[in-house]
Amino acid sequence: MSKQNQHFDVDFTNKPVDAAGRKSNLSMFMVMLGFTFFSASMWVGQNLANGLDFNGFIWALLLGGLILAAYTGALGWIGAESGMTLDMLARRSFGEKGSYLPSAMISFTQIGWFGVGLAMFAIPVAKEIMGLEVTPDYMPWQGYLLVLIAGILMTGSAYFGIKSLTIISYIAVPAVAILGTVAMIMAVKSGDTGLVEQFAKGTKDLGVIAGAGLVIGSFVSGGTATPNFSRFAKTPKVGLIVTVVAFFIGNSLMFLFGAVSSIYVGGNDIFEVMLNLNLFYLAILVLGLNIWTTNDNALYTSGLGLSNIFGLSKKTMVLIAGLIGTVTAVWLYWNFCGWLNVLNCTLPPIGIILTLSYFMNRKAYLDDTLPKRNVNWAAVIGVVAGAVVANLVKWGIPSINGMAVATVCYLCGAWLDKKAATK
Repeated sequence: MSKQNQHFDVDFTNKPVDAAGRKSNLSMFMVMLGFTFFSASMWVGQNLANGLDFNGFIWALLLGGLILAAYTGALGWIGAESGMTLDMLARRSFGEKGSYLPSAMISFTQIGWFGVGLAMFAIPVAKEIMGLEVTPDYMPWQGYLLVLIAGILMTGSAYFGIKSLTIISYIAVPAVAILGTVAMIMAVKSGDTGLVEQFAKGTKDLGVIAGAGLVIGSFVSGGTATPNFSRFAKTPKVGLIVTVVAFFIGNSLMFLFGAVSSIYVGGNDIFEVMLNLNLFYLAILVLGLNIWTTNDNALYTSGLGLSNIFGLSKKTMVLIAGLIGTVTAVWLYWNFCGWLNVLNCTLPPIGIILTLSYFMNRKAYLDDTLPKRNVNWAAVIGVVAGAVVANLVKWGIPSINGMAVATVCYLCGAWLDKKAATK
């Protein structure tokens, strides 16, 4: 075996994915669908079920899903057509040094969600299956052991990159989708009333627009990392279609799992539904696989982002990110979920600037003739201003507000650049 082959980077960390590196349509669909199997989205489903009737729930899913599809679909196309990671795209839109900002923000957020995901597995298993007492101030050693085992397994699979992510997705996606759907149907059949009647209970104090905002906010931060995975699609059209379809199906399933569990058994996810149906071992399997797919994608994204900042290999940074997420998992779960939701609002401005920059300079991106710059201050200011507005302005949908402000900042900067170039 030649030395070149021994060091071949199957994850294409610092160069666009070539034709040989592209994956089958089915593999891409499985990876993207697994990405959306996110347990925290079931919490959102619970909130939607409590605040909306059945019709409002469906409309919120459709409206939020449409907006999320437009955002992630554009990034899916860009990733597939360019073959570039989010961080490679950021180096062109934010500048070489400016790209450290989006790389740091998405890496920090995804490490946080990785840690929260580990605790989301360990804590319910420790409480519901092992019968242990777990509080914000106390975690038994068995719980920490569960976190450690899950952290090692998930970090190990993310370490081996896109091939490992694909294998995990092929196992997890059908298992979670089928078992979760069966459990949801069983929960409905065990109740005294149908879905529409059961949805009618609750406070019903949430509007459709606010519900759509929850749908968008539940995965818009993860969706910003879409190019990291869609770049392996065979064509831009495939990248777009797979992203939109997989994200819509995956998110809808998670919201339904959360909503149904809430209105029928009072829990916040399908894990509790399965426990109430005495499906103990299947409940552990579904919970673990559900978290594993999203956590692997989160850690993979973190590794790419940190590699861009520190110049070390993606594999090295995955190990470091996995270690940080594992060690801090329990603390993150009890103390940081609110902050992570705040950080979620900071990532959509990054995605919209990547999209604007790409389509405004598409030929230069594809020909690799885009002039290099150290920092694009319009892009940096757009992200900062967009994040502030998204978090502070209460009117409308936070992520949309942030993207609107970032768009204005970036376009103003592009106009000034063009004006300066013509002088």
